[in-house]
This record gives sequence, structure tokens and C-alpha cells, in this order.
Amino acid sequence: MKTIKTSLSILAIATIALSSCKKEQKGDFDSNKKGGMELHFDNRAGSTDLVLHTTAYKNSFNEDLTFTRFDYYISNIKLIKEDGSIYTVPRDNSYFLVKENDAASQEIKLAGVPENNYTGVTFTIGIDSLKNVAPLAERTGVLDPSGAGAEMYWAWNSGYIFVKTEGTSPSARLDSVSGTRPFKYHIGLFGGYTTPTVNNIKEVTILFGGDKAAVREAKSSAPQAHINVDVLKVVNGPNNISVATSPVIMVTPISANVAENYKSMFTLDHLHGE
Repeated sequence: MKTIKTSLSILAIATIALSSCKKEQKGDFDSNKKGGMELHFDNRAGSTDLVLHTTAYKNSFNEDLTFTRFDYYISNIKLIKEDGSIYTVPRDNSYFLVKENDAASQEIKLAGVPENNYTGVTFTIGIDSLKNVAPLAERTGVLDPSGAGAEMYWAWNSGYIFVKTEGTSPSARLDSVSGTRPFKYHIGLFGGYTTPTVNNIKEVTILFGGDKAAVREAKSSAPQAHINVDVLKVVNGPNNISVATSPVIMVTPISANVAENYKSMFTLDHLHGE
């Protein structure tokens, strides 16, 4: 009898220890506490760093392209938890304009993120239809059409430009006024407000490849996901674009081809500060 009691005691202790261990593993974060996370966007041209104005890059047609501008909107950010559930960044805090000529804009800092282990991020390239048609009072900061968002908004078309790429190429047509050979791809369109249009809003999911971004309130530095953004994917992809044939693309149906291309321009480089 004593042996049985002893065995039961040992079993009970082992069960409690195992339970405590599991609790410790599951409870190393408190979802009621908040931390931070950062997304760093590194603009590139293929495998090299993107340099504006001076460096020529080749597209799939072997045409030289020298970029002078590369800007794009990132919005509607969602973080993927290790259990597969989603944390959605509050909508009004989830609109960012990334510009190649503004290094600070390439670092998106998210505050108030619930403690958890995150395995990926989902975001929209562009601006959702609801915000496109929202009252001007609700479109502030980088969405202000008369302020920080002025160069990313078509006043004549009442909508945001999601991705703006500009430059020059010997293969493009000569502009008699400037004496240059420019190309520009201004891609927007959200499906239309009163009249249907192409919908070029794209969503991208970046997984952290088995790594986890551990967001903790007590951490002095936030985990950082470094994401490469390949500008050449605007013209190279499922739909290869020739600047000789199409030096300017804006609100025409072919804009959908460019949007399908740039959906693939985001890839994870690395994650650190786990």
C-alpha cells in the first residue's frame, strides 16, 4: 500500500511539474502587454542596391533603365502569430509611404503590438477602396492629397497612386520639351467609385521562414524584419514590360499587368532581434 501511495505521489508531482513546464512555455508572454516591431524596406534593383539617377539597370528586354523615383504605399498591416491567428494593426495607424529618396520612410515602426511570437506579416500594396473615397478629414499624414500625399494622388482621377516609378532610358521615346527619354509607371485604381475600373490593389504575405519575431514589452529593442524590394519586378515578371513599347503606363488596362508584376517584388532578407 505504501508503495502504491509513493508511486501516486511521484506521479502527481510529475504531472504538476509537466503542467508547470507547459505553462511556462506557453506563458512567456502576456498578450495584455504591448511591445514594438519594425519593418525595414530595402529597395534594390535585382541583387544590387538601388541607386537613383546615376546607375543603369537592365530589364528583361535588355533595355537600360536609370531610375529617378521609386515610391509606394504600404497599408493594412497584419502580423501572423505562431498559432496562425492574426493581429491587425489599427487601420488609421496602418498607412505608410515608402520613398527611395527618404531613408526614414523605409523604416516602419509599429507600436502597441500585443506580446506574442510572430511568424510573418501581411500587407497591402496601395490604398484600400474605403480610404480612397473617405472624407478628406480622414485622410491625413501621408494620405493628405494637398500635403505629404500630393505627388501620390490623381486629383483628376480621384484616387491614389499605389506605386510610382520614373526614370530615363535610351529605349524610350524622345521628349522634345525636356530633351530626355523618360519612362513612368504610375499604378493606382481601386475598382472605381461610381464607374468600374481595374482593381490594382494587391496583398502580400511575407513569412519569416521558421524564425519568430518575439514581441515583448520589456525588450529594449523591437524585432526587425528586413524586406528586400526589387524595383525591376515592376517591369520584369509574369508580364515583361518594354520601355520602347510602353514608356508610360497609368490608368490604362495594361496597368493590371504591372500590378501583377510588383506583387512579387517583396521578399524577406532576414529577421533579427528575435
